[in-house]
Amino acid sequence: MSAPTPDDPAVADGSGDDHYLVGLDLRGRRVVLIGGGSVVTRRLGTLSASGADIHVIAIDPTPTVESFPGITVERRAYRDGDLDGAWYALACTDDAEVNAAVVAEAERRRIFCVRADDARHGSAVTPASIQHDRLNIGVLASGDHRRSARIRSEIGQGLIDGTLGTAVPGTYPAGVALVGGGPGDPELITVRGRRLLAAADVVVADRLAPPALLAELAPWVEIIDAAKVPYGRAMKQEAINQALIDHARAGKFVVRLKGGDPYVYGRGFEELAACVQAGVAVTVVPGITSAIAAPAAAGIPVTHRGVTHEVVIVSGHLRPGHPDSLIDWPALARLRGTIVLMMAVERLEEFTTALVEGGRDPQTPVAIIEHASMPTQRSVTADLATAGEVARAQDIRPPAIVVIGEVAAFDALTGSLGRVTA
Repeated sequence: MSAPTPDDPAVADGSGDDHYLVGLDLRGRRVVLIGGGSVVTRRLGTLSASGADIHVIAIDPTPTVESFPGITVERRAYRDGDLDGAWYALACTDDAEVNAAVVAEAERRRIFCVRADDARHGSAVTPASIQHDRLNIGVLASGDHRRSARIRSEIGQGLIDGTLGTAVPGTYPAGVALVGGGPGDPELITVRGRRLLAAADVVVADRLAPPALLAELAPWVEIIDAAKVPYGRAMKQEAINQALIDHARAGKFVVRLKGGDPYVYGRGFEELAACVQAGVAVTVVPGITSAIAAPAAAGIPVTHRGVTHEVVIVSGHLRPGHPDSLIDWPALARLRGTIVLMMAVERLEEFTTALVEGGRDPQTPVAIIEHASMPTQRSVTADLATAGEVARAQDIRPPAIVVIGEVAAFDALTGSLGRVTA
């Protein structure tokens, strides 16, 4: 009979259901890992988050292990005595004899030790675990590591989407969370953003906030439409600020749900400042900004080695020459990198004209991405001289992102770099 391997259900989490789950306080305590491969790589994040004093001993640690911040790494073979002073140990080499020796030393020293290649012969096992909202959850499934991982994932998803545990009124303390919802696809909100949204009593939502996320809210959640329709109806910013403050003061947990990122043309800091001045606690959850995500969704990298070393994100809500505009269009035209225009569709011809007049090549590639990341996404291409005309002829409507620069000619389907050779 062949020896068991780490993939055997019988050994991955231990041989039976007789393990005792316990939480270890490892803050400042010595933890020794023998080995420096993929198993150690997977363990370092949670061990580091626990505050442990981590020591790795490995003949050839991976670059990730060797460069991991805040740990001690010794490039050498294991020697008896390496566990001196340890509170917890992991034997993670690809040599069964070495792992057995580590476990034997741990037994002599009464140190709990995980043996990665054969869990039955260690004194501890590592559960499939997840951390969520100050909860540490571990799953052991009588040695069936695939089942424990699957159950862990299901628990995690339930906590994230609010179907498990926390989606009840009053779960969170009163206050405001400014949450970036991403470019439109509901799956592109951050994990933390989705978790806070599931716990909200009140949601103040922009027009560009992913609408599918609102459909997932519990029936008792109050939704306030903050509109922000370009050149149309919109809830005044002062009214939005006051709504956040009033509902938080009434004891509600309020999520201000925005498209993209709260701090990229989202007036997020204005809302934070208003809440702070009113004595309301605020949490800011960054989002995936459409300035980067929209081009990516269309197969366009805003940077590329040998092509562009700069990206400038520009607001198009004011025309060139407007007395309130803070943009130096002639200076922008002299740059060689990528320009991403947001809120620019209605005045695109004015912006492209300003760039051409400032010296940018009229044949510079331009891509316009409408409804990025959504089922209705479409992209059109042109050059700087004709982009405004093309957008008008194709009836491009907001929300749309305009990408100007050599990367706009890239073709993700063929891997072509357009007219550029890098």
